[in-house]
Amino acid sequence: MRAMVIEGSFGLDNLRLTEREAPEPGPGQVRLRMRAASLNYRDLLMVRGHYDPRQPLPLVPGSDGVGIVEAVGEGVNRAGVGDRVCPIFCQDWHDGAPERDKLRSTLGGPLDGTLREVMVIDEGGLVHPPGHLSDAECAALPCAAVTAWTALFTEGDLAAGQTVLVQGTGGVSTFALQLAHAAGASVIVTSSSDQKLERARALGAAETINYRETPDWGGAVRRLTDGRGVDHVVEVGGAGTLEQSIRATAIGGRIAVIGVLSGIKSNLVVTPILMGYLRLQGILVGHRASFEALNSFVAERELRPEVSEIYPMDQARAGFELMARGGHHGKICLTIGD
Repeated sequence: MRAMVIEGSFGLDNLRLTEREAPEPGPGQVRLRMRAASLNYRDLLMVRGHYDPRQPLPLVPGSDGVGIVEAVGEGVNRAGVGDRVCPIFCQDWHDGAPERDKLRSTLGGPLDGTLREVMVIDEGGLVHPPGHLSDAECAALPCAAVTAWTALFTEGDLAAGQTVLVQGTGGVSTFALQLAHAAGASVIVTSSSDQKLERARALGAAETINYRETPDWGGAVRRLTDGRGVDHVVEVGGAGTLEQSIRATAIGGRIAVIGVLSGIKSNLVVTPILMGYLRLQGILVGHRASFEALNSFVAERELRPEVSEIYPMDQARAGFELMARGGHHGKICLTIGD
């Protein structure tokens, strides 16, 4: 089978298409013939060696994807041959509170990921995606969509009529916009691109802010909400944007801390967090039960993920380069196999 592998040392120059022996499923396992994968910023950081410089190599990157079950081991009952399934990101986290060992069972590091033609996983680490979606759309779900769902619903208890601030138009942010809008929330989106903001409006954004033209976008959010602020912030920027997110949040509001696009360290003044009775929640994707709840919601409302570009797997580097320069809206996907 073919697989994309980081060999020797980190960096896009060391991402190579190689041949590996196809694995066989053991008891309780399934073998997937992979059909598609999608790229996440985490995957780019992993390839570059910025996510975990101590990650052993070689490594197959890729945190999410979709495949067809082509063989099952003894005792498998969650899937059958011919089923289309998605591997979950944290393979051992099925439900309940996160635990250290469960959070170490992640695809694309430390475990080999989805950028390969064949992979074997335990049956507990899979879900059945909505039937109306294409393979590329299914591949977009396991990380970005589950992260957005966990932030807004599993941990956020989002309700119709509430307000949500979404940063940017990448995978998690676009899913958060679509899910929140479908749930009856009012969504404000920030971006440096007017073209991307126009697309965000087409997907349901009630208001948009160009943060390059309006550096104090936290204050702008306050003005757009009659001085109240928003109930939820999907914080993908990290250290460089958290102060503005706090400024934009209503008293008693929630900030889901998801990404580090703008850095990991800041000199943060904590008084507004205390005075605002704010809740900051770290989010690392989510468990299988959240993925299954997401799938039911997507199927019921016939939502479709926003896929910006699709490349064949052997052009994975082009996909990563597009992600690095921020040239996409929504998700970048890769086709695998025929």
